[in-house]
Amino acid sequence: MTTETMETTRNPNPDTAYVHGYSPHEAQRLGDQADTLADLLHAGTAFPAGSRVLEAGCGVGAQTVHLLAASPGVRLTAVELSADSLARARERVAAEAPGTDIHWHHGDLHELPFPDGSFDHVFLCFVLEHLPDPVAALAALRRVLRPGGTVTVIEGDHGSTLFHPESPAARRTIDHLVHLQAEAGGDALIGRRLHPLLTKAGFAQVTVRPRVVYVDDARPALVEGFTRRTFIAMVESVRADALAAGLSTAEAFDRGLTELRRAAEPGGTFLYTFFKAVAVKPQP
Repeated sequence: MTTETMETTRNPNPDTAYVHGYSPHEAQRLGDQADTLADLLHAGTAFPAGSRVLEAGCGVGAQTVHLLAASPGVRLTAVELSADSLARARERVAAEAPGTDIHWHHGDLHELPFPDGSFDHVFLCFVLEHLPDPVAALAALRRVLRPGGTVTVIEGDHGSTLFHPESPAARRTIDHLVHLQAEAGGDALIGRRLHPLLTKAGFAQVTVRPRVVYVDDARPALVEGFTRRTFIAMVESVRADALAAGLSTAEAFDRGLTELRRAAEPGGTFLYTFFKAVAVKPQP
């Protein structure tokens, strides 16, 4: 069973805040990332059947299908600001998790129309990194969470990237992505800040655990699914914006990409750290 509500959003042009854009290629990259990392990122996250769960910023539904698979029988509400992404999410869930109990809401997570304490659990993955005020977003989500309920937050941190062969040119190309995300109001290094952000937003019992992805020749599925189709594809997607902003020349950007791709070639290695936080809304 699925339902949907349409609400007025705060941002009439959400594309300006999402540095990676809303292309079909980006939707595919998000799906590749979610499928490749599902066991790593979703391990330990399972909500009881009948629980009222809010997924804030569901995007194209890449994480939604894994959330539903790990928690059968939950009453899920998925919120997304981009109407196009929400439509893709509905299509993905209909194809991969048909018959699930999900309520779709098109709107801004800062202005949710739900009463205080409407949900038992809140889940958000790769959302805070794109927001100019993550504490305000977390506080808005805390309002709709019942006392004693939990919030689960997953974010990356591009500063955690290690690769071999090492390359200053590849580092500079990654830094262009970090810079562009900051210019858009986000923070590509937010993973390391989850504990203070959740604490400042009024949550208690905050626990943060790193989830490390390490890739070498012995892990060919991760070489393709993560190093190439997730991380390198993400960096490559901002090429035009980096050139337009004057951050790099075409030659320098492409050299950095070429050297970064060596981490996915025989003899190369790649490491990246995600941060997963769980916290509780205190009892009054």
